[in-house]
Amino acid sequence: MANSLAAFALVSSVLLMSAVEPAMAQEAAVAGRIKIASGSVFVIRGSAELPAAVGDTVFASDSVRTGADGRLGLTLKDETRVSLGPSSEVRIDTFRFAPNESSLAVALTFVRGVVGYVSGRIAKLAPDAVRLKTPSAIIGVRGTTLAVRVAS
Repeated sequence: MANSLAAFALVSSVLLMSAVEPAMAQEAAVAGRIKIASGSVFVIRGSAELPAAVGDTVFASDSVRTGADGRLGLTLKDETRVSLGPSSEVRIDTFRFAPNESSLAVALTFVRGVVGYVSGRIAKLAPDAVRLKTPSAIIGVRGTTLAVRVAS
């Protein structure tokens, strides 16, 4: 009986891992990490609003959002820096940083609030691969620092 239970547990574990592994492989690429977080700050992943903390990983397709008392600083893998003031939101539409494979792209949507942006290595290596969007405009970036205010 003990051998049967052990065999069942082993087979169950193998089946579970084979089901979980493809789902993990389809997960969005890591885009960066939260470096500064104070007040009400969240990562929006799919339909879930997760409390954010310093050191949390953000992925391509995530959004970051601050409440009325929130401030958040995000550093992407290419050293792009994004800062959100209170009541702000930014969506990471696209992020690819693989310079050895010539795969470079960053697209951010400034949904609302006040956002600071400092371009990173993608803007230096492939300026046309950077897109910053607002509800009323798309900005092409060629290495810059800017601040954007998007009215709600």
